[in-house]
Amino acid sequence: MIMTKTEKYQHEFIQFRNELKSFIYRMVNHRPEAEDIAQDTYIKAFKNLSSFQGKSSFKTWTFSIAANLVKDSFRAKQKWGEDWQDLGKEFNQENKEILQDKVNASHTSEHGKFVIREHINFCFTCITKTLSLTEQICLLLKEVYHFKVHEITLITGLTEGKIKHSIADARKDMSRIFERRCSLISKKGICHQCTELNGIFNPEQDAYIETNKIKMVRASERGNYDELLDLRLQLVKSVDPLNAEGTNLHNYIMENCPDWAKHQMSKQVKPQ
Repeated sequence: MIMTKTEKYQHEFIQFRNELKSFIYRMVNHRPEAEDIAQDTYIKAFKNLSSFQGKSSFKTWTFSIAANLVKDSFRAKQKWGEDWQDLGKEFNQENKEILQDKVNASHTSEHGKFVIREHINFCFTCITKTLSLTEQICLLLKEVYHFKVHEITLITGLTEGKIKHSIADARKDMSRIFERRCSLISKKGICHQCTELNGIFNPEQDAYIETNKIKMVRASERGNYDELLDLRLQLVKSVDPLNAEGTNLHNYIMENCPDWAKHQMSKQVKPQ
C-alpha cells in the first residue's frame, strides 16, 4: 500500500516526536513551553506539508521548524550565567520554604527522585545554557541527536564551516567550565551539588558509591577533558529529560533557577 505524503509524515513523526520534544526541552528548560513549541512545530509542519520538496528527511525538516520557533522564544531571554547554579543555591539557603518545595517535589511526585547520573545530565543542560544560542543548537544536534553536519546546515541555515566552528567552541567552553566547576572531575571543583542534593533528597543512596560507578569519575584521573566531555555526552544521550526518575525535581529547579539567580544578583548591585 502506497502512503500519501500526509500519511507518511504522520507515520514518521511518531517515530521521532520524543526526540523532538527532548531537544526542545533541553533548549528552553521549561516543560509547558516545550510542550507548546512541540505542538506549534507539528501544526506548522502539517500546514506546510505541501511545500515539502523532499530535499531532506521529514525529521530534519521538522527539526528546522522547531529550531526557528526556539530561536523566537529566546529573543526575550537572558543568557544563563556560569554561576547561576551557585546563586540559586544561595537563594535556597536563605529561603527555607523553597527548599521545602523541592523536598516535596522529590518525595511526593512520581518522577521526583534524585538520581546522581540524572543530576549530571541536569548539570550538562545548565552548562549548555551558558553557550550562545547557535552553539547550543549545533552541539545538541550533532553530539546528542546524531544529525550529520550537512543535515544541520539544512536545520540552521548555517554553513558547514560555521557549524563545525560553533561545535568546537562549544566543546572548548564546556570542557573549561566542567574542569573548573565539577567536583567529580577536579578535587578543586567548586560545585558539589551532586553529593549535597543527594544528602537532602535521597540520603539512602550512597553518593560515593554511585559517583564512582560513573566512568567519568575514574577517567578524570587521566586529565583528558575532551574524553571526559564525550563521557558526559554518552550519559546525556541515555537520559530522557522529560521522562526520567528525577524529571519533576529537575523541572522545578530549571524553571525557577533564572529567577533565583537574578534575585541574588540584584542584591549584589550596590546603590549609587
